[in-house]
Amino acid sequence: MESTRRSFLALFLLVVLGSSIATVEEENSEFWRSQARKTLQAALDRKLNTNVARNILFFLGDGMGLTTLTAARILKGQLENQPGEETVMTMDTFPNVGLAKTYSVDFQVADSAATATAYLCGVKTNLNIVGVNAAGRNGVCRTQKGNEVTSILKWAKDAGKSVGIVTTTRVQHATPAGSYAHSASRTWYCDADMPESAKRDGCTDISFQLINNTDIDVIIGGGRKYMTPTGTKDPEYPTDFFSNGERKDGRDLIKEWQNLKTGKVAHYVWNKADFDAVDPETTDYLMALFEPGDLRYEEERDPSMDPSIVETTEKAIRILQKNPKGFFLLVEGGRIDQAHHAGRASMALHEAVAFDRAIAKGLELTEEHETLTVVMADHSQPLTFNGFPFRGNSILGKSPLWAGDMLPYTTLMYGNGPGHKIVNGTRPDIRNLISFIKPILKSKDYIQQAAVPVDTTTHSGEDVAVLARGPMAHLFQGVNEQNYIAHAMGYAACVGADLRHCEGQTAPPLVHTTLKYNKNGAGAVSASAALLGSLLSGLLAITILM
Repeated sequence: MESTRRSFLALFLLVVLGSSIATVEEENSEFWRSQARKTLQAALDRKLNTNVARNILFFLGDGMGLTTLTAARILKGQLENQPGEETVMTMDTFPNVGLAKTYSVDFQVADSAATATAYLCGVKTNLNIVGVNAAGRNGVCRTQKGNEVTSILKWAKDAGKSVGIVTTTRVQHATPAGSYAHSASRTWYCDADMPESAKRDGCTDISFQLINNTDIDVIIGGGRKYMTPTGTKDPEYPTDFFSNGERKDGRDLIKEWQNLKTGKVAHYVWNKADFDAVDPETTDYLMALFEPGDLRYEEERDPSMDPSIVETTEKAIRILQKNPKGFFLLVEGGRIDQAHHAGRASMALHEAVAFDRAIAKGLELTEEHETLTVVMADHSQPLTFNGFPFRGNSILGKSPLWAGDMLPYTTLMYGNGPGHKIVNGTRPDIRNLISFIKPILKSKDYIQQAAVPVDTTTHSGEDVAVLARGPMAHLFQGVNEQNYIAHAMGYAACVGADLRHCEGQTAPPLVHTTLKYNKNGAGAVSASAALLGSLLSGLLAITILM
């Protein structure tokens, strides 16, 4: 009872103290009314874009749940010396927003393999399985035979489009693997990871499938060590045993990839200098593997050795967009999730901010009348945003309230994770971590407090946001099963099995319009280009596949 009384008293004091924080304009009712009128008018003026999507830009923030989105928005603003809450992320400007249900066939809370199979292949499946339907069983090779499902990347390639994957993880990781592989286990990165029984039953590793299943034009990420024979020294870390090649079959898949591209302009690079030297205008194929495993976090990246996700996204688009039939590009901010797993909220949010900058670059390089851009997460993480912090309070700081044990706590916390610590029956006192000299609480390495002790956070099962703009972007609204996403993208671009949208009409012509993207999300297209777009809009009835 005493604890409850103190909490109410503290909250009352916060309300009183916080009442003077608002700016003068925010204390004026007309400020909010005017803002709402502008937003309303923008919604009323919005016209449906029913073009056939020549291009699909698909941005996947791994583990980027709604709490991560909100916290990253605030961090982005605070990095620019703003309060943060009113900041507009690039993805915030997408006019069409929906929710996707993330459960897998066998679990309430899914992993990145089951979810990737859903939103890329259009079929829900079981935990730890990639590119195989729910008849497959985790780790059992024979169950994947005949149950393979193909992805929208393959549908696009079969339609004559150029295709690519960009990730901040290894290119064999669950999300990118969902676009090209069929595996009863997401962990079969190379043959050394597979049980002998799986090999005997005819299954192949994910790296082998990367270069043999679908002709992928651009492959960017990490994962060198899964491509070369056991003991092969890494070009960047030759003295690090754990960076050596791991393949037991003696195959050098990098060389095999190069041989498969004979007669084409194909580049393999592993460092930024060589990456920068690649001319998109003359390049047919690019494989860029910057690390033995996953790429470095953005906050730890060596800019002289590894490009940013913004740079890799730009290079990929410039190579792919030469195809007059268009392209499909998957861009994954994969280390958002991995930072969350480690309980490092600061690192996760910085990854999300970098991911948002890559989205801005994608919009800058493409034209909205012909490019469907979709942003979503595969699943969430158990991150909470709590404690009545003041407006403008550091998102990486502490709540002004104290807990019932008379100790402060951070605004961001995890439901479970490695940050759970009880010493002599008491939580750690974080006051000694707050310092102008060394603000440990806000550092990239700080591990947030967690309610339940586990070595790595589990995922969480709530719905995730799906944001879209461009041709047929209005299909991405409401609450849908996650596997709906692949079908909606395929319908918009006339790839895959459902071609109704392109019956009787063609993709927009190759016109070089002037489309300028600005911070509030407005796009300015020349009047002639807009007229062309409207003429190309068909009168077809739109059927949303459920």
